[in-house]
Amino acid sequence: MTRPGPRKELAELHVHLGGSVDPAVMWEIAHAQGIRLPTKDYWKFVDMVTVDGARGKTFEEYLALFHWTELIQSSPLAIERSVYQTIAGAYRKNNITLLELRFNPMKRNRGGEQDLDQIMMAAVRGLDRASLEYPVRTGLIVCLDRTFDRKLNEILVDKAVLFSNRGVVGIDIAGPAARGFRYADYAATYRRARREGLGLTVHAGEDEGPESVREVLERLEPDRIGHGVRATEDDGTMDMLVERGAILEVCPTSNLNTGVLKGTAELKRVFAALKAHGVRYTINTDGPEMLKTNIRGEVDFLVRNGIITPAEAQQANRTAFQASFVKG
Repeated sequence: MTRPGPRKELAELHVHLGGSVDPAVMWEIAHAQGIRLPTKDYWKFVDMVTVDGARGKTFEEYLALFHWTELIQSSPLAIERSVYQTIAGAYRKNNITLLELRFNPMKRNRGGEQDLDQIMMAAVRGLDRASLEYPVRTGLIVCLDRTFDRKLNEILVDKAVLFSNRGVVGIDIAGPAARGFRYADYAATYRRARREGLGLTVHAGEDEGPESVREVLERLEPDRIGHGVRATEDDGTMDMLVERGAILEVCPTSNLNTGVLKGTAELKRVFAALKAHGVRYTINTDGPEMLKTNIRGEVDFLVRNGIITPAEAQQANRTAFQASFVKG
């Protein structure tokens, strides 16, 4: 089979490791490590770790899918292969030549059973191997978690700083909402990460309203915001995004399948608001294998439904290259 003509190079900035590995590879990793799965039927396993767009899931059900993917990825060998497969697949399937991959290493060390530095080093090995084999510039983003206490999250920042010369390019705050969590409590943490040269992004404006985006902008001053679509519910928040120069990492299929946005009409409203206010954004998958999507499919869906124009899609891709934490 001959290779098709030249394909446009793409960048993707918002991809979670737990949602980006082919289920067949996850199945192999699980069995190689002797992990007891709740089913011996491969196709039932696929249903366990993916979202069916026809049925959809609540936001909480979507996050619960990561229980199995994070468990399966909880060893150095599993992490190395997962990182490698994600980067290699992104290039082979979509000609993604710049990819930022985020994960929480503390959710891959079996509650302290595995050494955290071993997990980090394995992720770097996977990144290095993929970068040697494919012309992809890559970087890792370490995710803090809203359900973790400050001490655990500070350890994660320590690891991000320690490995910042080995491929870690930024930090994030993700995970389900938790009682008592406040973004403001991490203001000093984010200032420290910025001083150490790390890029800053934060999940906000997804399962929480525009007030979460305002708090993040005021307290953490991130370069980018993960999702952020609910900022469009408040004009003042949109103006603040423009004033602060923050870029949104929009994940259309993810937001539709988890019910954050209620349909194509609401997605169209979101992008119309972004355009009207001049908010810059990138287009992402969140987790291509878990959500059964890819970056080209995301763009095709948006253009086909008249949500954005081809020119706007090209601009979003240029923005992704410009806004990436991966330099050089």
